[in-house]
Amino acid sequence: MRRILTAGFLGAGLALSISGAYGQQAIELHGASQFNDDHAFTKSLAKFGELLKACYGKPLNIVLHKNSELGLEKQYFEYMSQGRAVDFAVVSPAHMSTFSKAAPFIDAPFLFRDLDHWNAVLDQDLLKPIADEIGKRADVMLVGYAGGGIRNIFATKPLGNMEDLKNLKVRVQGAPIWSRTFQAAGMAPTVIAYNEIYNGIQNGVIEAGENEAAGVEQMRFFEVAPQLAMTQHAITIRPIVFSGKTFRNMPAELQACVAKAGKEAGAHGRQIESSEDTAKLEALESAGKLKRVPFADREAMKAAVDPVLAAYAKEIGAEEILAKINAIK
Repeated sequence: MRRILTAGFLGAGLALSISGAYGQQAIELHGASQFNDDHAFTKSLAKFGELLKACYGKPLNIVLHKNSELGLEKQYFEYMSQGRAVDFAVVSPAHMSTFSKAAPFIDAPFLFRDLDHWNAVLDQDLLKPIADEIGKRADVMLVGYAGGGIRNIFATKPLGNMEDLKNLKVRVQGAPIWSRTFQAAGMAPTVIAYNEIYNGIQNGVIEAGENEAAGVEQMRFFEVAPQLAMTQHAITIRPIVFSGKTFRNMPAELQACVAKAGKEAGAHGRQIESSEDTAKLEALESAGKLKRVPFADREAMKAAVDPVLAAYAKEIGAEEILAKINAIK
């Protein structure tokens, strides 16, 4: 009996195995999500599993670990790179920066004008060179693109213009482009773990964070920072990623199904999150849990950030990609 993957589940079991008597194959794949069943990312991964099983048509067990059972997205990516514990997940590009400086560029602040522009970039596959670099350096494949949430700043006080942002102690994702752009806008960004944001605000370590509606709702950030400044500074791209080590050891038929299911599940996830975004914020505001604060200086914020984005693109060799993204009408 041949085993596809020999690395252990966190050093113990198998992330993917083939077993069974008399040559009967049973393949098991493990996915991971930080969130519960209601979150768009978990729904995207569940859809990915369903599509895989339908496409493959042979014994295939999909185990989806939810509610951060296997840690956070940064750990998932490391596990997939190592070929252990996690075979697929949704991971923020910021958590790939250890392996690829270009990865966080995928959904950098003010990269996209609006959802139509964002969809056009994905439809034209303009991010493929970055996906190829991540695959080469981290041995993790970007098989689909979920996301679609518009990110705003949640804070302990109202933020309506650039003056209000001055020296704001705000948590940002752990990639240089996020710290640089928020500094350019006059804020004082700091990097802390995602699961420490709530306590960080509660204890006064930070005054604010930034997230899409699904994250604000799921993590209950509105309880400690109920003022949501509508900066609309980023539109998320959350790749569905798959371990290269797992992929290479799978049957060819299942490999083809991973590629097909990844694209379809990503499109499914984008539709869910982009359509749910406003509805979630309206529901939270109607319930008196947060207040949406109009942000008057979005263009000024973008103007402050654009030179940083251009310099970063040059630094990581993504000038051509940025030019193509900006050229889309």
